[in-house]
Amino acid sequence: MAPRSSKKKISSRKRADNKLTLDRIHHVAIPVPNIAKALEWYTSRFNCQVEYVDETWALLEFANAKLALVLPNEHPAHFALSRPDANKFGDLTAHRDGLNSVYIKDAFGNAIEVLEEH
Repeated sequence: MAPRSSKKKISSRKRADNKLTLDRIHHVAIPVPNIAKALEWYTSRFNCQVEYVDETWALLEFANAKLALVLPNEHPAHFALSRPDANKFGDLTAHRDGLNSVYIKDAFGNAIEVLEEH
């Protein structure tokens, strides 16, 4: 007999047709030692566009996802979700790129950024 799934839903949002609205991953953030060098490496090898860059992080846009390059001492490695109810996860902080978000940790210590959906 196959094991039964014990998935627990914390919050669910249903569409008008009663189907679950899935959360959208906004980006995945990986640590790099140097933003400029990482930008050069990624943009010279892959077809992507620079959406945002400053001295502590950069955001690359690919066809189906975004990749954030972050300095480890400035931003944690994480993935970010976009939700209309981001404020339910904590107090939102305004960022230099115009987004509002809150960082939380999952049950295993991994960082998750919950962005306010626009």
